[in-house]
Amino acid sequence: MDITEVPVSQTEKAKKKKNKKPKSKRANEEGSGEGSGVEVKEEDVKMEKSEAGASFPPTFSVSEIKNKQRRHLMFMKFKQEKRKQKLQLKKKKKKERDALGDKAPPKEVPKTIENQRVYDETTVDPEDEEIAFDEGTDEFSTYFNGLTNPKVLITTSDRPRGRTVRFCEQLATVIPNAYVYYRRGLALKRVIPQCVARNFTYLIVVNEDRKVPNGLVLCHLPDGPTAHFKVSSVRLRKEMKRRGKDPTEHTPEVILNNFTTRLGHSIGRMFAALFPQDPQFVGRQVATFHNQRDFVFFRFHRYIFKNEKKVGIQELGPRFTLKLRSLQKGTFDSKFGEYEWVLKRHEMDACRRKFQL
Repeated sequence: MDITEVPVSQTEKAKKKKNKKPKSKRANEEGSGEGSGVEVKEEDVKMEKSEAGASFPPTFSVSEIKNKQRRHLMFMKFKQEKRKQKLQLKKKKKKERDALGDKAPPKEVPKTIENQRVYDETTVDPEDEEIAFDEGTDEFSTYFNGLTNPKVLITTSDRPRGRTVRFCEQLATVIPNAYVYYRRGLALKRVIPQCVARNFTYLIVVNEDRKVPNGLVLCHLPDGPTAHFKVSSVRLRKEMKRRGKDPTEHTPEVILNNFTTRLGHSIGRMFAALFPQDPQFVGRQVATFHNQRDFVFFRFHRYIFKNEKKVGIQELGPRFTLKLRSLQKGTFDSKFGEYEWVLKRHEMDACRRKFQL
């Protein structure tokens, strides 16, 4: 019986070579013994530790990593390493100070935007006679001389939504002698004469956008001025955690912080004239207008006397933040009004260390 050889093509030979797996070097591993296995494990542990605590080179940039998950992981490691270094440095300085005792140098004051503030020429000196004369003859002089008592009308833009209405109602519980009226489509030029005829000293208009309060017009009557603010970060009472009971009808104290320039003094006097000058300390309520980097933060608190030495505070709400947009002389007039100050963002906000209030 004849046997014929069948030729195998080159492609089939190549496939067979690819399918063949390389022989594992078991003989070498078996010959090395148990000690070598321990050494390999120790090397793996060392490699893992070195990867976890790897120090980044000075030219390393996390943004160069293309993979998003890997980039996030490396960024978190980078932040963790910086935090550890900062904590070690802090502990080292504390040990040095404890060792020196009374001879330790004074603590360094950290650099912030507030203490690095650019000097403003309009900063008010409390002993300046010119400023005292101007404040004695301005629009608020009748209030500070005790000749008038504040009476405030609060209204909204046309067809307000529920959140804006609730904000106005809660604002009326904070400001004594304040009344909330619906706008009913009337123009402010028609509202202002009616307010003056009924002896109102302030008109507050709360504007809204997309059902959220976003603007506030504060008009002092009868002669102005009128300030326009942007409103943000509004939190009503139901949205606040660990708030106290609703405020009482007692007249609150007023605290004004960091209104240092001439413009800041004018705005601070506007806020002060909203409240009567005789606070009722029995109610233990305080309204705070805190200016920081030209943002005015409003908070309403109640004192809580825990004992003879300790005093706590409890927030009552609402809370919101104001940003001054413009200050206009006289009452509200959008067409022919004379503006005393207008915010020009690209010019005034160019330097982060220069503030207007």
